[in-house]
Amino acid sequence: MPVGEHIAALRREGEHIVAAAKAGDLDTIVPSCPEWTLRELVHHTGRVHHWAAAHVERASAEPLTDEESEVAWGPMPADRDVADWYAAANARLVAALEAAPADLVAWSFLPAPSPLAFWARRQAHETAIHRADAELATGGVWTGPEWFALDGIDELLMGFYNRGRRLRSDPPRTLAVTAHGDGRSESWLVHIGVDGPRAERGTGEADGDTGVAAGGRAAADCAIAGPAGSLYLALWNRAGTGDLEITGDATVLDVWTERATVRWT
Repeated sequence: MPVGEHIAALRREGEHIVAAAKAGDLDTIVPSCPEWTLRELVHHTGRVHHWAAAHVERASAEPLTDEESEVAWGPMPADRDVADWYAAANARLVAALEAAPADLVAWSFLPAPSPLAFWARRQAHETAIHRADAELATGGVWTGPEWFALDGIDELLMGFYNRGRRLRSDPPRTLAVTAHGDGRSESWLVHIGVDGPRAERGTGEADGDTGVAAGGRAAADCAIAGPAGSLYLALWNRAGTGDLEITGDATVLDVWTERATVRWT
């Protein structure tokens, strides 16, 4: 996916967060992140933008220290300035990404074609999911391009859950994911084992009768399929699965819901 499209998405999703911050009560609890108010959600997302921008601007293969991170995001704003403060953080990151060379040297933490591609993609989806959070708190509903949702599912499954250990199961389980959108379907198979998850592109379907899926692959314990936007939000635990097709052992989704979490550390 071209870096420019991710930067445009970062800007677009940020505009929605600004709108939510202006329209909402900052003391409102965010349903999808109940430990946060809307204020804390916007603070978090703005801090992440400043932190990401600093990594791009400094062009170093070493990550920021805790002290450097504190300097990068600075003090939190007064409530009357929250929306403008966040808008400035988003603009700083957009500007840093647009000014960065294609061969940017920068620290990153997920596989990507380049550090520039990593930061543009990661921050676009960081912002989109927190836009969804903000709109859940203010009565809105996230919508976005199908290509973007497909890309976000791939980043979640092939990025975050190919490196973490929170999502575990004993006995091991498998989850097949198929998303439809932008005139095509894309699929993944997630292995949830005792040592953590492993995802691969391409998947079988749940088939309790034969144990074998199309193409001769072993069947998944559970399969979930549906529109890319709905799956994107559901896999990030920002929406339910009521409008998605689920076959096989649905308790696998309980494992996902309970343990598939991404935390700021």
